[in-house]
Amino acid sequence: MRAHPVVGDSLLAALLLLLDLMLFGLDSASPRSTLKPWYITIPVDLAMTLPIVFRRRSPLVVAYVVLVISILHSTLQLGVSSLAASAIALYTLVVYVGRKQASWYLAAQAGTGAVQLALTWKPANWVFAIIVALTFAFSWVLGEFVGARRAYQGELEARLHLLETERDQAGRIAVAQERGRIARELHDVVAHAVSVIVVQADGASYAVRTNPDLAERAVQTISSTGREALAELRRLLEVLRNNEEGEGGPRIPQPDAESLEELADRVRQAGVPVAMRIEGPLAGLPAGVSLGVYRIVQESLTNTLKHAGRGARAEVVVVRAEDQVDVVITDDGAGKARALVPAEPPLPGGNGVIGMRERANVYGGSLEVGPARGGGWRVHAILPVRLRQ
Repeated sequence: MRAHPVVGDSLLAALLLLLDLMLFGLDSASPRSTLKPWYITIPVDLAMTLPIVFRRRSPLVVAYVVLVISILHSTLQLGVSSLAASAIALYTLVVYVGRKQASWYLAAQAGTGAVQLALTWKPANWVFAIIVALTFAFSWVLGEFVGARRAYQGELEARLHLLETERDQAGRIAVAQERGRIARELHDVVAHAVSVIVVQADGASYAVRTNPDLAERAVQTISSTGREALAELRRLLEVLRNNEEGEGGPRIPQPDAESLEELADRVRQAGVPVAMRIEGPLAGLPAGVSLGVYRIVQESLTNTLKHAGRGARAEVVVVRAEDQVDVVITDDGAGKARALVPAEPPLPGGNGVIGMRERANVYGGSLEVGPARGGGWRVHAILPVRLRQ
């Protein structure tokens, strides 16, 4: 009915028409029948009920059409559809148009009704007038209730739409901020690589005649470091959105995957037991990938401290393969939250998963975050490793 309101209104109009036709059949069988012939009754009944079908599309026009036809219908005493259609029209005006137009319509109905009662005055008309008044009062009250409910639902839908828009906007802002943070860190990595290249180039220039072997090793270091710096520079250009945020604040040395044990010690000192298992060497990882592994583990353990609760335990497994690094962080999520990781700058609150996903995406990796089997939380990240050539 809500998807196709014309169907419901058509059924309502058909019901009113059927009711009038039944009354016409009963009264026509009576020897004291005062009803008009069928070729007058049926067209007037149709004209009385048909506008109800279009009451939602043109409520004001339908209301006054019903008002005009109801005068003829009630004067001929053809049934109850004139009263019912008038009450439905009043209800429709209250719900879909407003109180002002409904008040004018009600005044018009009261005026025409008073004139009809005055012209055909009988003692029993008082009873009919009370019934009409109660019917219109019920229609008005019902219209007020339904109209208020529709207004509340519309306001609720508008607020939900606004909240969804704000949430999407906040997500985009968080992504931009995290990419800016990653870009600043990659900027430090590239700057360090360039510094290494300059130092090695100076050393090679001094040793090229006196110590050719040392100069050759320096040139090889320059070559490998330059390739890594070029790869990091490409990633920096991909994630950099603006350079305003990167110009302020002091530059600090960035951690890497070899600092994971120190990170685990700080988490243990904060009260969360951490089991660390590292398979394979992490020393030869590209600087950006090594930093990404560290940040993902750091954010995951920070979330454990914030949300897993008192008594929670965490496990970190880092597996270095030939072409990728597989990182899995799990916790059992028991108890109540405790302190944060000390002596470490906090990551942006509420945007941890966004930051981890952005770090994985920068290096062409993947990230899966969700509840673990048996309880707790699980973070699984895969970061491809591009070997130096």
